[in-house]
Amino acid sequence: MNEMKLIFKSRLENEAFARTCVVAFLAPLHLSMETLMEIKTIIAEGVVNAMIHGYEGKEDGDIALEVCYDEEIIIIDLFDQGCGIANIEQAMQPLYTSRQDLERSGMGFTIMQTFADVFHVDSKPGVGTNLHIEKKLL
Repeated sequence: MNEMKLIFKSRLENEAFARTCVVAFLAPLHLSMETLMEIKTIIAEGVVNAMIHGYEGKEDGDIALEVCYDEEIIIIDLFDQGCGIANIEQAMQPLYTSRQDLERSGMGFTIMQTFADVFHVDSKPGVGTNLHIEKKLL
């Protein structure tokens, strides 16, 4: 498997940086435009969720993104050390948001789940959140 690791600050402008890095890293796979758009959306939703919900908009938190692939699968792991999620089941519900003050849609997890073959959230309040996403290529 080929793999990359990226650590960046929780600044909103870094969301585009993360997407661009992942797309460039996956270029050897010659993915369809549809698959690339799905992966870009997964990255965007995961990174923005970490920034807005995990770090509550603070720009000094670190987000770690690990991506690996072979000819059969892409695996994405996204980590933050933010506030964590107290109730993962509730957070996974469509239209639920902990940031109604920002007019968030509450669809981030739902969107990521839709585009992933495997989607797992592990989170502990006060410790942070880890997302594990798998996208099969065959």
